[in-house]
Amino acid sequence: MTLTDQEARAAEPPLGAEPVPGGSPVRVVQLLAAVALISVAFIALGWGYLLLFIVILIAIVMLHELGHFVTAKRAGMKVTEYFVGFGPRLWSVRRGETEYGVKAIPAGGYVRITGFTSSEDVAPSDEPRAYRQQPFHQRIIVASAGSAVHFLIAFVLALILVLSFGKATNNYTIASIEHWPGTQTPAALAGLKPGDTVVSIDGKTFSSPTAMTDIVKRSIGKPLVLGVERAGRLVHLTATPADGKGITVGGQTLGNRGYLGVEIKEATAPVALLSAVGSSFTTMWQVTDQEVAGIAQTFSPSGVTSLLHQVTNPKAAQSAANNPGSAPRPVSIVGIANLGAQSEQAGLASVLMLLIAINIVFGILNMLPMIPLDGGHVAIAAYEWVRTKKGQPYYRADITKLFPVATVFIAFLALFVFAGIYLDITHPLQIPH
Repeated sequence: MTLTDQEARAAEPPLGAEPVPGGSPVRVVQLLAAVALISVAFIALGWGYLLLFIVILIAIVMLHELGHFVTAKRAGMKVTEYFVGFGPRLWSVRRGETEYGVKAIPAGGYVRITGFTSSEDVAPSDEPRAYRQQPFHQRIIVASAGSAVHFLIAFVLALILVLSFGKATNNYTIASIEHWPGTQTPAALAGLKPGDTVVSIDGKTFSSPTAMTDIVKRSIGKPLVLGVERAGRLVHLTATPADGKGITVGGQTLGNRGYLGVEIKEATAPVALLSAVGSSFTTMWQVTDQEVAGIAQTFSPSGVTSLLHQVTNPKAAQSAANNPGSAPRPVSIVGIANLGAQSEQAGLASVLMLLIAINIVFGILNMLPMIPLDGGHVAIAAYEWVRTKKGQPYYRADITKLFPVATVFIAFLALFVFAGIYLDITHPLQIPH
């Protein structure tokens, strides 16, 4: 998870504490040379797609910050900085009252808005344009704009997905049959072929995009009758999922659940432009529903227990890595980049779905009602609005009283962040087939 813009504001030195190097040609050349060297190193190591996905993630974060930037500017607030990265300045240039630039640690970015909290020292001349002096609705808009951008990005990506690949049908197309060393896969034994579309199991159609996978997982050794559309005809084939516990593919054991030995993708149907808009919202709703459930499970007492078990037990960690969703597990920036590289190999549709999920998760997490997240500042603005009595001066909450609670919250998040990084390095998640 990248640092939030509020954390950056707290950690950054006040404007003017260090000189602005400006957009000198020498600094520009140095910055471009550094970017080129890093790019060459990634490509030479065969990590080109990983580098591309990291760039995409940074771009997403900066679009989040752009949401805050644009809405603050339109509201007449004073915006002093818009930076990619954190730490020492590598390059910057000032345009009007705002400094734009790049810093040394590429862990996201931030925008600095004057007077973002009641405890910040602001020059008397700037106070009228401070965030804290603006009407309630303007503060809500600015604080929520970053998450709103994430959902907008998710919608645009969902629209591209639907227009490019069609509307999801909850059925599954067989992309390929896997090859298991020393044995035939249940799919091959059943007679499944690439291009087949599975429309039912035991006479029951699928109610969700994960229904087939869920049924196969829990049906080890149980014959399943698959309804398969092939060349315009409906045929029925019987397949018995094998236990992946004793099966190794590509040097990795599949895991203790049922497998058919196929690579599948959602079957789709062509859709017109107007219908695509509705289908895009449906896709977003399905992903949001899944991610909300996943976040709730991850942060639950059982989720914390499971996470600690994975950190201390390599076998449990590997099992969770081979079977995403089987146990609660946070995903760090390392894991996201790894999944991005795998998705690229699986195809553009997988990449788009992953980016949709990332933006929705970012949007949800940023709106949790706790500082330093954006949702915390929305909650403070709402609390001040409720406490302000008609005809009385606007009530100002003492944000410093929340610092002890925020410290505990940040420590709690840090547990997940560092645990996620450790697991993503030692036991990378594998996109299931």
